[in-house]
Amino acid sequence: MRRSPLVIGATILTLGILSVGPRVRATESEDVATNGNVAAEPFEGARLSLPFQTRENFSLGAVTESPDEAAEADKLAKELANPIASLISVPFQANEDWGYGPTGNGYKFTLNIQPVVPISISKDWNLIVRTILPIVSQHDLFYFANLPKDSPLQPQNRSQDGLSDTTQSFFLSPKKPGPFGLIWGLGPALLYPTGTHPLLDTGTFSIGPTFVVLKQAGPWTIGALMNQLWSVVISEDRSSVSQMFVQPFISYTTGTHTTFNIDTESTANWNASGIDGKWTVPVIFQISQILKIGKQPISIQIGGKYYADSPRYGPNWGVRFNFTLLYPTGRHPEPVERTGLVK
Repeated sequence: MRRSPLVIGATILTLGILSVGPRVRATESEDVATNGNVAAEPFEGARLSLPFQTRENFSLGAVTESPDEAAEADKLAKELANPIASLISVPFQANEDWGYGPTGNGYKFTLNIQPVVPISISKDWNLIVRTILPIVSQHDLFYFANLPKDSPLQPQNRSQDGLSDTTQSFFLSPKKPGPFGLIWGLGPALLYPTGTHPLLDTGTFSIGPTFVVLKQAGPWTIGALMNQLWSVVISEDRSSVSQMFVQPFISYTTGTHTTFNIDTESTANWNASGIDGKWTVPVIFQISQILKIGKQPISIQIGGKYYADSPRYGPNWGVRFNFTLLYPTGRHPEPVERTGLVK
């Protein structure tokens, strides 16, 4: 079946991530100079004993044993758990969900490309731009088995592939935590009608408020993100949108920069009837690890979903794989005050 390789791959990756953590600080670099000194590079020194390691200038390593580099990796892990951190990231999030449709055999693959770009707009404030561009391939979500040939639903379009609607959020957020150490951001969220198929999009341009609040204490991150969208421009023969998204989350980051996370990414379709069901509530457990490819820091994440609630013909289970490129934003040095004349 189509979903089997993804499930098997996610299982293997989970075991790989869990095996890396305990060995991070115990594994020494193999690059030892002839004079007995260790030749270490940033974020390297602990290497994964996985099949994709080569002896050329490519190494996939967990965080270095150097205190400074370990602190940098720990910072990356915690910033990644913060949706509005001052960290440029480009996640490629692959989701496979199944149990869809009247037959219960439908499945949906979604690749979300989700760049996050923080912009410093003043001494005290950031503007964080979060974009989600979904690429979708779905099968049998709207397929009815054993329909008569003269049914008005014939012929049935069993598969749809293409782009779905793009969501973009703008969070105005203070650079420093507020009272009680709370980190927060608010602003507008927009839904652009970028879908390439009527069964992949809403056919509307929608807008509404979005808000996030969280607190980070030690290895823990606890918070919630939400938005509410209403359609303001509607294509012909399409319905209006009134939809809320709520994502409470809690994560724990270990000393080896492995993060365990549980959340829900719940959606309420307020325009749906009570019979069809308004809520989609996936409970998601995820594990992520900070790694490095050469000098490029990355995060690899896997997860599983159980749908505690879903509308009629909605999914039951799902899996997730997330590959994220990380680009830490460096701080510029303070200008040096000159006390004398310089010719």
